[in-house]
Amino acid sequence: MKYELLLPAGDLDRLKFACLYGADAVYIGGYNYSLRANANNFSLDEIKEGTEFAHKLSKKVYVTVNMIFHNEDLSNLDTYLIELDKIGIDAYIVSDFAVIEAIKRLKLKTKFFISTQKSITNLEAVKFYKDLGAYRVVLARECSREDIKYIKENIDTEVEVFIHGAMCTSYSGRCVMSNYVTLRDSNRGGCSQVCRFVFDNNTPYDYAFSSKDLNMIDYLSDMMDLNVESYKIEGRMKSLYYIATVANAYRTIMDNKINGTLTEDIIKYYKKILNRVSNRENEPQFYNGVPGVEGQYYSGRQEVSNKDFLGLVLSYDKNKKEAVIEQRNKFSVGDTVEVFGPKTSVQTFKIEYIKNSDEENVDSASHAQEIVKINIPFDVSASDIMRVKIS
Repeated sequence: MKYELLLPAGDLDRLKFACLYGADAVYIGGYNYSLRANANNFSLDEIKEGTEFAHKLSKKVYVTVNMIFHNEDLSNLDTYLIELDKIGIDAYIVSDFAVIEAIKRLKLKTKFFISTQKSITNLEAVKFYKDLGAYRVVLARECSREDIKYIKENIDTEVEVFIHGAMCTSYSGRCVMSNYVTLRDSNRGGCSQVCRFVFDNNTPYDYAFSSKDLNMIDYLSDMMDLNVESYKIEGRMKSLYYIATVANAYRTIMDNKINGTLTEDIIKYYKKILNRVSNRENEPQFYNGVPGVEGQYYSGRQEVSNKDFLGLVLSYDKNKKEAVIEQRNKFSVGDTVEVFGPKTSVQTFKIEYIKNSDEENVDSASHAQEIVKINIPFDVSASDIMRVKIS
């Protein structure tokens, strides 16, 4: 059985990094009809370029067309769907019946998946959408292990589940708090994440009511035993470093599971990696039943952005054992750091020197995205990532 690791991409660079760092498929949104209006998103030309890039690596591209449509949103829908079909994307991700009707009426060859916006938690709903022609359903984040198991045992439709990232404080896609508080329609791509606001109750205490993030690394092996086809990471607004790190972590876990080499030590190491890359607390949420207090923020929270991402490798001179690095966070001579990449296993080294663009030795790289040269005693490649040493 083929297990798919599915990563988000908010722009073309992140699409490429997701593919390079282990995704089997990516999901993206165009300028219209997507639920991440604040992401950079993709023009049709960029969707074409991204699809061509992914297909050369034998990866897939799914495009979200999953907002709730109002009458005025439908005027150019047919044209958009046809253009995506011509580009050769691998699937539409949809929620509104109007989009399903259009795909069938236009006799488009591209498959369609049912979005998590439909909050599918039961077998009968899966059967319903299969009969409509859906190739895959994305199950609600609120499904338990037993829900998933029962569905997989009783139907052959492909199933996609979320394994990492943000949760919605209500059933996914059913929240209207953003509409009420900020006049931004969460179901048409404008969610302002009101659930993450901290509310002052005119007392010494502030209150929040957002869910902690989802992290399924402890249960990924068990979920693979249920024969789930696709494992989805949330986060089209996330950074390039987040995408690469999370892709690399789950890719490693999945490959070790498939090869029969997965150990508790591997899981513990990558759990530490995932906890560092995210600035929010996380839980397995609904997998083992309805979460209690441990799955929720109640009295405020701290979200401290880490500065683990030190630099991006632009090139490497094997003769000099020297790399050209684009700086992302400050690093200094004497620091012990590590590098990882699509074809580079995690390796540690000590920075012996740093040269600026004038070939002058400097003590540190402290200017945002400056280009420097450093020693690296082992071979690395362009697009590898340098980060703080994670012990």
